[in-house]
Amino acid sequence: MPHLQFEFNFTPERAQKVAFADAVRKHFATIMSTGTDHIGITYRCYQQDDLVFGRAGDGPIAFLNADIRLGRTADQKRRLALAIMDEIGARWGMARESIYIVYTEHDGPDFQLSDRVLPSWQAGEDPLND
Repeated sequence: MPHLQFEFNFTPERAQKVAFADAVRKHFATIMSTGTDHIGITYRCYQQDDLVFGRAGDGPIAFLNADIRLGRTADQKRRLALAIMDEIGARWGMARESIYIVYTEHDGPDFQLSDRVLPSWQAGEDPLND
């Protein structure tokens, strides 16, 4: 279960959050070769001065802490990061230089759901339908 924790120094409207989450899930499933039903997304929205990122200046800032299952390639992680940066930029006019993404990788059994423990990642799998 990837857990994608977004932090913004602004608060998007509810409809924007829903549409953004849908787009992020699609990017993740396509690029990371998995299903979508196990993707968790959280938002933490702060005041403008509550997030600081030196290269971003005074404008909007976005951070993503992405807990993902071990096994994805560097290329997959980079493609996902750029797709998410572009999604944020298209929706909220933010430059890539104002976005910071950090991946933390875990083996599948580190992800616990009510009815199962996720297996280690394999290309093309959908852990809730396997």
